[in-house]
Amino acid sequence: MSRHLLVVGAQRCGTTYLHDLLAAHPEIAMARPARPEPKVFLSDDLAGRGRDWYRETYFTHATDEALLGEKSTSYLEYAEAADRAAAMLGDPLVLVQLRDPVRRAISHWAFSTDGGLETRSLADALTANLAGPLPWDPERTSVSPFAYLERGRYTDYLGPWLSRFGADVTVLLLEDVVSSPDRVADLYSSLGVDADFRPPAAGEPVNESRQSSPELPEALLVRLRDHFRESDRALADLLGRPLPWA
Repeated sequence: MSRHLLVVGAQRCGTTYLHDLLAAHPEIAMARPARPEPKVFLSDDLAGRGRDWYRETYFTHATDEALLGEKSTSYLEYAEAADRAAAMLGDPLVLVQLRDPVRRAISHWAFSTDGGLETRSLADALTANLAGPLPWDPERTSVSPFAYLERGRYTDYLGPWLSRFGADVTVLLLEDVVSSPDRVADLYSSLGVDADFRPPAAGEPVNESRQSSPELPEALLVRLRDHFRESDRALADLLGRPLPWA
């Protein structure tokens, strides 16, 4: 029986690129449709419908693939999503992809601006967020479109997933994944599929924002680096390695 795979986040950390690397592999079937993201485990109702419903809804195209995968980047932020996934799927493999939290915040601002949700300049939005969480309208979006800095404090969210799934959780860094074709082989190998396969679009950016990202003032960049210093250190300790952006 095929094992399940979840790409749980983080948002604006190259997870669409990661999805495409996975979907290209002949031993992996990714959920369809991919957009909107399934987000099954954000809902008690959907998660309670069971594994057969899950497979019949998102994997009717699958044949004999070793892995059935879903990407829903909101999962990382919700401890209850880990509990629901464990209840339905048992022991899925879990992938978390992260990146430089400052670059992530900039990408997030551009994404929210593209969507017509953000009207402030990059500098104004991030400066406001340094003062605390920004209000948002849950009637318009299921998660905050303005959590530019909160979502970059990655260790605030990893605990429930590591507690639930332990060694089945793999944390990737976008900067590593795109640095060399060997990194793609390492990814496939960690999932137990053919590591010699090379997807045709490896290294090509996807899901880029239409919004150009202005340079941050140096003083603001220093404040942002200081804001993330503690969480970056905690992440480096968790991974047992230096971070490429720190």
